[in-house]
Amino acid sequence: MCLAIPTLIKSIEGTTARAEIGGVERSISLALTPEARVGDYVLLHTGFAIGVIDEEEAQETLQLLEELAEFQADECSSGS
Repeated sequence: MCLAIPTLIKSIEGTTARAEIGGVERSISLALTPEARVGDYVLLHTGFAIGVIDEEEAQETLQLLEELAEFQADECSSGS
């Protein structure tokens, strides 16, 4: 199973961008998404932006991932 995470582009230099994921910035490749611009959300998979998505979709996905993490933490702490 593969998972792509929405991330926000903060700056771009050539085909490399600085992107923010959950308060952490990292370098990512825009080689597959040359149309991406600062302020766009992209789907990040293995260090590559693989698609540009709108902010609403990004926020919905990030919320679902947060809920999943909370559920998992609750399950682990309850001993299930």
